[in-house]
Amino acid sequence: MRSGPRNLITDVAGLKVGNAADPALKSGVTTLLADRPLTAGVHIMGGAPGTRETDLLAPDKTVEQVDALVLAGGSAFGLDACSGVADALRLAGRGFDVGGQKVPIVPGAILFDLLNGGDKSWTRNPYYDLGKASLSAASETFALGTAGAGFGGTTSILMGGLGSASVILPGGVTVGALVAVNALGSATVGDSRYFWAAPFEIGAEFGGSGAPLEYPSGWPTTKLGQREATTIAIVATDAPLDQAQCTRMATAAHDGMARALLPSHTPLDGDLVFAASTGDGPKTTDAATLLQLGHAAATCLARAIARAVYEAKPMPDNPLPTWREKFGQA
Repeated sequence: MRSGPRNLITDVAGLKVGNAADPALKSGVTTLLADRPLTAGVHIMGGAPGTRETDLLAPDKTVEQVDALVLAGGSAFGLDACSGVADALRLAGRGFDVGGQKVPIVPGAILFDLLNGGDKSWTRNPYYDLGKASLSAASETFALGTAGAGFGGTTSILMGGLGSASVILPGGVTVGALVAVNALGSATVGDSRYFWAAPFEIGAEFGGSGAPLEYPSGWPTTKLGQREATTIAIVATDAPLDQAQCTRMATAAHDGMARALLPSHTPLDGDLVFAASTGDGPKTTDAATLLQLGHAAATCLARAIARAVYEAKPMPDNPLPTWREKFGQA
């Protein structure tokens, strides 16, 4: 496999991603959108999700497409970011038409970052404005690590962050992943520099450290005491998928989360994966291609998770070191 030219989810043609964050808040928002509505699905495996409009994405529901997908910090407060995005899209004339009224469809998911050292003493919920700002910032290129919804994310021993990766399949289909990592568990093996996702690394996208000669046994380290977790992600493709097929791709992508974060899908995580299709790629959706899409989504998500942690930057009052601080790589 080879990555796309940016090694970002925006290698799927037509997609844009916008980040907005408040360093004092130590939190932020990430929004994904396209020039026209996206077919989308979702699969949730964490025990403590926080979501908006995910029920609408079930294959038996009436509305099959969305105008944007939002990832946000802030726990339940972060869901207000979706309202900021929806209001801005409505002003731009975007949305599901109901008798002449435009209703933007903006599903979203949040992670819990309220105990990460940032100033959370707001008197007015800041996530509405952060949502609008993330939409305004939407571009084909965007920052990773300490950015957007992953700005204040943590893992058990290191800072988390925002990650992305892409892959181009032999038939020309592109798959990408976008993730905000705030996991209960760890992206690295024990106390070492090695990533659990090492077998799937392309080039040196997260340091090229390789894999350890020996893996530890026993229970992996977690931040169980803080009870602050959740990894939320989007996988996307240009393959022409319907809502049921997007749901299946989202389900398969969870394998990548389990390969890159130990443990995953715990009762205290809200682990969730959205899947989206632009439908602009090669018109092949036979069984073999659908199998490849699921595997590619999983490996892309594993790589994106490692990149999120690898790209995190030192910030004042961080509760944990970054990967680069701990292991001395600039």
